[in-house]
Amino acid sequence: MAQYDMPLAELRAYAPALAEPADFDAFWAETLEEARTFPLGAQFDAVETGLTEIDTWDVTFRGFGGTKVRAWLRMPRHRQGRLPAVVEYQGYGNGRGLAHEKLLFAAAGYAHLVMDTRGQGSAGSVGVTPDPGAGSAPSFPGFMTDGITDPATYYYRRLYADAVRAVEAVRAHPDVDPGRVVVTGGSQGGGLTIAVAGLVPDLAGAAPDVPFLCNFPRALAICDKDPYLEITRYLRVHRDHVGTVARTLSYVDGVSLARRANTAALFSVGLMDLTCPPSTVYAAFNAYAGSKRMVEYPYNDHEGGGAFQELEKLGWLADLFGR
Repeated sequence: MAQYDMPLAELRAYAPALAEPADFDAFWAETLEEARTFPLGAQFDAVETGLTEIDTWDVTFRGFGGTKVRAWLRMPRHRQGRLPAVVEYQGYGNGRGLAHEKLLFAAAGYAHLVMDTRGQGSAGSVGVTPDPGAGSAPSFPGFMTDGITDPATYYYRRLYADAVRAVEAVRAHPDVDPGRVVVTGGSQGGGLTIAVAGLVPDLAGAAPDVPFLCNFPRALAICDKDPYLEITRYLRVHRDHVGTVARTLSYVDGVSLARRANTAALFSVGLMDLTCPPSTVYAAFNAYAGSKRMVEYPYNDHEGGGAFQELEKLGWLADLFGR
């Protein structure tokens, strides 16, 4: 494995002029307005995990189409006042996991909401949220082509709306400071992080790691690994859908959403990443409108910085909140 993408100097300057639909902002405003026609109904049910220093709640809230989305919320047991919160989104195929997993941010003194991923949760970690809004048109196995012939039916329209509602849900908890909410995640979770940063104007920060769902035209041209390859395989069969698919993807591209993000951001990239090519990550980073910093891992694939990046995020959070 080698650094197969652009030279680093070119990556740092890479800013593709991706076309946006004329109704991009209206599309997302209408999507979120539609999602909010259903009462959020955030519910927090305490669960016993056997952990003595962390409290955990099984969370339910209504996402896109009124679907009941699940999450875990964790906080340090001995807390004082309202806490800053970290909302975390999951990588492709993953769900929220089990109640005793993912303890880092709560152990560091934050409220930590881990959102489940509708229809996913059968890969690396379990999930329990269904996707009743699944498109009925033919699609390639996976989620990348579910409803892809129309932005209104595309899977990621529903998932992005869920991710925005997760921020609203954590803000509804009485022990959370609604003005100090950060979003984060890796891969698909990184793409969701960028999307939410572009759709929620008053976040405290965003930390996308090795983000997916960015610069689709380049990703489909140079990436021969799943999940992007699901779209390639679909188009090999549906040769007449190339323009239709490109139009749908233009509504969910992280580059366009990054242009609308104004909160502070900490990105990370693996320069040997074969799943989310570095140029696609830099396309979103360079388009990002808010203050930003990139952490580069020259010899890493899609695992990115791993525990080293966790330390970066803890330091970044401490600076962000003056802790």
